[in-house]
Amino acid sequence: MTQPSPAQKPVAKSLYGGSGARRITVRDIAAAKERGEKWPMLTAYDAMTASVFDEAGIPVLLVGDSMGNCHLGYESTVPVTLDEIVMLSAAVVRGTTRSLVVGDLPFGTYQEGAVQALRSATRLVKEAGVGAVKLEGGERSADQVELLVSSGIPVMAHVGLTPQSVNAYGGYPVQGRGEEAAQQLLRDAKAVQDAGAFAVVLEAVPAELAAEVTRSLGVPTVGIGAGADCDAQVLVWTDMAGMTAGRLPKFVKQYLQMRELLGGAAKAFAEDVVGGAFPAEEHTFH
Repeated sequence: MTQPSPAQKPVAKSLYGGSGARRITVRDIAAAKERGEKWPMLTAYDAMTASVFDEAGIPVLLVGDSMGNCHLGYESTVPVTLDEIVMLSAAVVRGTTRSLVVGDLPFGTYQEGAVQALRSATRLVKEAGVGAVKLEGGERSADQVELLVSSGIPVMAHVGLTPQSVNAYGGYPVQGRGEEAAQQLLRDAKAVQDAGAFAVVLEAVPAELAAEVTRSLGVPTVGIGAGADCDAQVLVWTDMAGMTAGRLPKFVKQYLQMRELLGGAAKAFAEDVVGGAFPAEEHTFH
């Protein structure tokens, strides 16, 4: 009996928690939209953390430029470089076997136009091995999305609050409030869908507007501060796990107090060293 070619193989039956010998693809994402299946996405920036999320069944991992805030010590995402994204994306790819790994295009690597975007995205695909890239912007980024997709690079778009524009916004305000702003957000979402994006992130958008966008699109929406009606939800993993210090955005739910746990472990180690309890005989070579 002739075996089906890779292109003919059926897509995954379930994104979250499913099993299989291959990675999630954009075809699986599209099929989940058709089934009405909701799915989770988390950020990841290293192989070890990514392997934990991969084993937990998280179907999509984003190597986000949020690494600037929570991993590299920058005040915003703006300083993040393509070299940094490529290096950490490669680590996440090496640490996973099933998750679709999406690499962010950082500020200054696609704004000049479609050719610059293709050059940047090609590095992420060839050097890091990501399965897709993400870029910010709606109508203004449609040309970039179209060229990348036509060149064989899947694109996740990002509209609403786009953190790379923090200097223009003067902060991180909710987007899409008011009729004019809402209509612009709808145009942005449809523009990137029409350009070929396989999914659209909606960040800091009123829930009612996000629901309208989700109903109007044929591709899934990924919400972050956009209410419960989006097709998927994403959080920065350090926010989700309680590693982030200070004030958190309203949309964050913490599922663990990892900062407290890790700090406690560090103190216990230090006290053992100071008190002479570590290393003990069982930790010693003879």
